[in-house]
Order: sequence, then structure tokens, then C-alpha cells
Amino acid sequence: MKRIDLEGKTVLVTGAAGFIGSNLIIELLTTIKDIKIVGIDNMNNYYDVSIKEWRLEQIEKLEKLWTFVRGDIADKDTIDKIFVEYEPSVVVNLAAQAGVRYSITNPDAYIRSNMIGFYNVLEACRHSYDNGKRGVEHLVYASSSSVYGTNEKVPYSTEDKVDHPVSLYAATKKSNELMAHAYSKLYNIPSTGLRFFTVYGPAGRPDMAYFGFTNKLIKGETIEIFNYGNCKRDFTYIADIVEGIKRVMEGAPERKDGKDGLPVPPYAVYNIGNQNPENLLDFVNILQEELVRAEVLSKDFDFEAHKKLIPMQPGDVPITYADTAPLERDYGFKPSTPLRVGLRNFVGWYKQFYIL
Repeated sequence: MKRIDLEGKTVLVTGAAGFIGSNLIIELLTTIKDIKIVGIDNMNNYYDVSIKEWRLEQIEKLEKLWTFVRGDIADKDTIDKIFVEYEPSVVVNLAAQAGVRYSITNPDAYIRSNMIGFYNVLEACRHSYDNGKRGVEHLVYASSSSVYGTNEKVPYSTEDKVDHPVSLYAATKKSNELMAHAYSKLYNIPSTGLRFFTVYGPAGRPDMAYFGFTNKLIKGETIEIFNYGNCKRDFTYIADIVEGIKRVMEGAPERKDGKDGLPVPPYAVYNIGNQNPENLLDFVNILQEELVRAEVLSKDFDFEAHKKLIPMQPGDVPITYADTAPLERDYGFKPSTPLRVGLRNFVGWYKQFYIL
């Protein structure tokens, strides 16, 4: 592994106004000296844009070396221009059309962002070495636990076969890993894919269960719990995800030649999950307890009357469970934030943002 000192480096983060992207940028700007960050986001309205704007405001408040480009990674000219103008040393691709269920009704958005957008990033990384330039030292990109599909072996290991996606979203994420491998082999681009497991926390995505449940409970509506509550998710707190990304950014796969004299692809994939799957019903119970504790809901709120158990939905899977041993081995880190702590922090933010 090649160590990368991020101090004084220029880093490109795509999906900069997104949940993970914005939190990563804040962490990097506050902990790494003289780091320069260029962020790009198209600010689409897949969910409430005011949350994206709030996230960007938190970055602006830091008054650090930060440049924001409002644009789409699917626009090749925009990406090429950023690479020519800023010459990033490290690229973190977090821009993507997210959501499994949305991919069933809006497939075009996934092909445009997740496939064409990522291709544009790979091409720009490839050409960053033109004319003998040092170019990109490390490309880190978001994959997803959804690539494991309905694999029955748990915990999910990066050694497992992932050839049977059950949603277009999952298929695009697996495709990203294949594309990155090809570009690592052909052009010696050090790349690391990160399979994220159910990321949650303050200012997260409103389409995620914990956020949607909160919105519905406050309105007195009924929440629907899939697979009759027999779903398990490896909920991973945002601060753990960010710490994992940061450590991975600082350690790139080594460039080296194989026995045949040709480059061995400087390529790796890791899981980032909590290694502790939580039953969806237990998760809902903790969430409701924290909503009552924060006085967002009254103590006498009748949760049973607002809960409906329904069958599994298309594209969904019964369990996600990460094997994070390789991440711990190579980077000395594994996520550890307990679910109650993470949900308490989310509820505190939610109350401030929507109620106070």
C-alpha cells in the first residue's frame, strides 16, 4: 500500500452536497492542514434541496480552501474542465443516483449518473497522466452493499461472488467496480471501491427508512415495515463512514508489475459496515424511544396504532451484514457507533432543522 499525505493536496469530491460527500468535506477541511477541496453536485430534486443547501452552508461556514461547482458528472465537458483547471491528486466519487426502489421507476437517472458519470470520472483520471503529469494518485469511489443481492452467506465478504443484482441500482454499482478494475489494469489508476452499508445520521437522505418513519410519525401517519419486520440492516453511522473513507484516501493500492511484466491492477474493494445487523422492528423501537426522549413525540403516542407490517418489496433484500476484517487489517479501523447513539444524534438534528 502506498501512503498518501493529504496535507496541501487538491481533492475532488463529487456529490459534494450529498449526505456522505458533505460530511467528508467538513471532516477533511477541519482535520487536514492546507487541503484544497473542489466539490461538484448537480443539486437535483430527488429529495428536498433545502437539506443539500443546508449542508453546503455548513461547509461555507468553515471558511477554508473550498470551491463548489454546480454541475453534473454526466456532462463530460464539466468534468474535463475541473480536471484541467484544478488537477486533483485524489478523487472521491460519491455522486450517484441513490435508492433501490426509485431505480425501478426512474432507470434513466441511474444510467446517466452512475454509469455515464462514473465513466467520465474514469476518463478524466486516465488523461490526468497525459504529457508525463503525476496525475491522480488515488481514485476512491462509492459502491454499495446492494451488490450482494440475495446472497445467503453472511457476513458478506468482498471475496463473495456478486453476479446476481436484484435492482438496477445494484447493477450500476457492480458495473462501477468492473469499470474501475478495467481502468486500473489499462491505465494504472490506483482505485478503491467502498461498499457502504445502510448509512444514517443527522441531515441524511429523506428517502431512507429512519427519516421517512420520523416524518410519518410526526404527521400521525402509519409507517410500513417491510417483510413483516423480518429485515436486518447493518446500520452504519455517518461519522464512521467518513472516518473510513478518509483512512482509505490516505492508503492507495500499490502500482507494481506482475511476473509477465505487465501492470498488476492497483485495485481494491472494501466493505464499510457496522458488523452488527439490527432487526428493523428493534430499530423502529429505538427510534420511537429517542423521538419521545427528545419531546418530538408525546409520551403517550400510540406506536402500535401507527405501525403496519407488509411483505417484501421488489429489489429489497432480507439482510445486510458486512465483513469488515480486511478494512480493519489494512487501515486499522472498523465502525463502532451504537445504533441508539446515532439515532439520538439524528433526532437532535431533526428537531433543530424542522421543529425549533
